[in-house]
Amino acid sequence: MQVASLVLPVFAIIITGWLAGWLGYVSRSLADALVHFAYNVAMPALLIVTIAQESARSLLEWRFLLAFGGGSILCFLLVFLAVRIGLGRGAASSTMYGMAAAMTNTGFVALPILHSIYGQPAVLPAAVATVFVAAVMFPLAVVLLESEQGGKHGKMAHPFTLAKQILLNPMVLSTLIGLAWATAGWPIPAPLAAYLNIFAGALTPCALFAIGLGLSIEGIAKSLAASIALAAVKLLIMPLIVYGLCVASGLNPLYTIAAVICAAVPTAKTTYILAGEYRVEEPLVGATISITTVLSVATLLGWLYALRIVVGAV
Repeated sequence: MQVASLVLPVFAIIITGWLAGWLGYVSRSLADALVHFAYNVAMPALLIVTIAQESARSLLEWRFLLAFGGGSILCFLLVFLAVRIGLGRGAASSTMYGMAAAMTNTGFVALPILHSIYGQPAVLPAAVATVFVAAVMFPLAVVLLESEQGGKHGKMAHPFTLAKQILLNPMVLSTLIGLAWATAGWPIPAPLAAYLNIFAGALTPCALFAIGLGLSIEGIAKSLAASIALAAVKLLIMPLIVYGLCVASGLNPLYTIAAVICAAVPTAKTTYILAGEYRVEEPLVGATISITTVLSVATLLGWLYALRIVVGAV
């Protein structure tokens, strides 16, 4: 019930956005504005305040990073190469396929689930996973999307221009600011933290509502088969890969549970923000987020039960 109570409201907001657009209560054209706000304001605020409050040492638990981070990258590469080589899609399209299968919603699903079940000790690994997504997965996606010829910026940019675009990207820049702050070990002043948290709090309703507002039955139906395949990779295959890496690295039981649950949660809604910002595979990503959100109610319960048996109660 704890899992369902956390996941179902997420899906309900997506449905609310879809109903608002379908009934004409809110114009579908506002989805772009919501995505733009989330991408340029709310998400950077969340990244800075999340990363900056972690100590640099706590961000370097190598076994956990190997398991969760290695599993995320491996899953992304498998899907990226399958789409790029097998289906002959471009780098941008392949990137969004890979991110839909590997970008995990650690901050808004995994962290509260782990905290509610295992308490404060489980918060740190979930926070580390969130930082990994922000510091590695997002920049990886941005680099591939920015460098795609004929992508958002029309043609392949000069290397210096491309580097500038990547470094000034809101996701990358805010991650670098957060990492620099964490490395310096400075506390965030309370007024600044409150200011950033107000913007960060807007991310969830804006991003989820925008996903629903931008969805169409035709778009979901068109990408249904691909979205179901990506959901299977996200909810079943990726957690299995991560669990195997946990066992291979000798990760302790609590961190093993945290790594697998972080891998088993739905596709991050911020993946849709990237898709919307770069106009790449938006229906596919939106459908995948919706499907993984619904199916994760059952699969997360299954993973939690299996981990209690295999790893043991913590």
